[in-house]
Amino acid sequence: MRLWIGLYLPQLPLEVFCPNWSSDSASVVLEQERVLAVSPAAQAAGVQAGMRRGGVLMLMPEAKLYERTAEREAEALHAVAMALLQYTPLVAQAEESTLLIDIGASLRLFGGIRALCRRIRANLRALGFTAQLSCAPTARGAWMLARHGGARTIKMASLVRRLDRLPSALPPPARPFAAWFEGIGCFSLGDMRRLPRPGLQRRCGRPLLDILDAAYGMTPELFDWIEAPTTFSAKLELFDRVENAEALLFGAHRLLLQLTGWLCARQLAVERITLQLEHERGRVARAPTLIEIVLAEPTWRDDHLVRLLKERLGKQVLEAPVIGLCLEALQVQAMAPPSDSLFPEPGGSEQDQLRMLELLVARLGPENVLQAAPQADYRPELANVWVPVQQKIRAAVRDAQMPPDVLSLPRPTWLLAKPIALLMRNHRPFYGSPLKMASTPERIEAGWWSQSQTRDYFIAEGEDHAHYWVYRERIVGAQQDSEPRWFLHGLFG
Repeated sequence: MRLWIGLYLPQLPLEVFCPNWSSDSASVVLEQERVLAVSPAAQAAGVQAGMRRGGVLMLMPEAKLYERTAEREAEALHAVAMALLQYTPLVAQAEESTLLIDIGASLRLFGGIRALCRRIRANLRALGFTAQLSCAPTARGAWMLARHGGARTIKMASLVRRLDRLPSALPPPARPFAAWFEGIGCFSLGDMRRLPRPGLQRRCGRPLLDILDAAYGMTPELFDWIEAPTTFSAKLELFDRVENAEALLFGAHRLLLQLTGWLCARQLAVERITLQLEHERGRVARAPTLIEIVLAEPTWRDDHLVRLLKERLGKQVLEAPVIGLCLEALQVQAMAPPSDSLFPEPGGSEQDQLRMLELLVARLGPENVLQAAPQADYRPELANVWVPVQQKIRAAVRDAQMPPDVLSLPRPTWLLAKPIALLMRNHRPFYGSPLKMASTPERIEAGWWSQSQTRDYFIAEGEDHAHYWVYRERIVGAQQDSEPRWFLHGLFG
């Protein structure tokens, strides 16, 4: 079943300057010196569509006036289309700030038409746009329903009834003849369809009949689908100078939604992104502030990226006001197929664990979230180094760094950062209680090239049956009757 969603952005000329999630600053958009769109604050002050510039300034001197910019509207509409590519690759741009989406093949994936519409509405709110959403079995029918306020219909018979009630001046080719239609008593599309087709074509032209036939499903529809570029780089010019880093999250979320759509359309997952915070230009220009996020596991979900950016922006100190954002995907790879496991893994999947680590890195900093990197050395202090968890260590390289028999050697769960010298009582090491050796000695003698160590390690047991890793230091050249020195180096779990 083919099903279309129509999205009409009625406030697009205004919201390219003042997104709906920004504070209302009495914005007014002019076209040819007349008011085209107004914000709620300006409308409350009496500003109405069609007024001249002078009338606006007389009613509201503090109003912000903008000239309509077709280029910014086209860029904004393309940004919305990019974000919607996460639901289907079949997204087309129609006339009058409208997008058409073929979602017939995506309904089951996203839980049905109602759940899908809720997700699309939430995305549009995050993008900063107000939309009228419709659903219909034909693309042109969805366009007409969206332009007339929005409605959802799935069956063709229901669509025909709804279309018949729409005003006759709704199709663009019919608007030049609106007075003629009104004069002959043709007030709806149903009335228009009952007119003789040859006469209607001679009077209004073939395009009007083509639109009607497409809306009622009588002719096939062809579209130029929006294609995702080979690389991703999206910019956003902010509506005001922002001095608080956390306030940039709304704009960053808008860019991340576009990134999500691009990744889904290209079947890719991102490993590294950068967010550039652009500052003032000109004589007081500053270099952009870079925020780089490296992911342990590639992802294409915007919610995880939003959490990471929120943590990074919360710690970012701005040296100058920000006037723009630029998001780039620097490193991507092919999207991994979903898991074929029937039952969920206990403790969460590997992806869940990696996402938790990435969130900790964003919150605590990469220098505070470390992982073990074994080294080719028998000396316990030098057998491991700690590196950032984002640094990838291949299993083959890690195994090659480890001595071949290291897994067969007893090692404590907790290795002390610095060995603790033990007391001697009755010629036995003492740590809370006399220690009894529970293993044969393991001699470690290495480091002659740098820091020589000669030790005999034992597993010792206390009276409370706790086990410790202790060693007896062997000093080359010491007297035979000298008292040995014992140290505690680790604890067994």
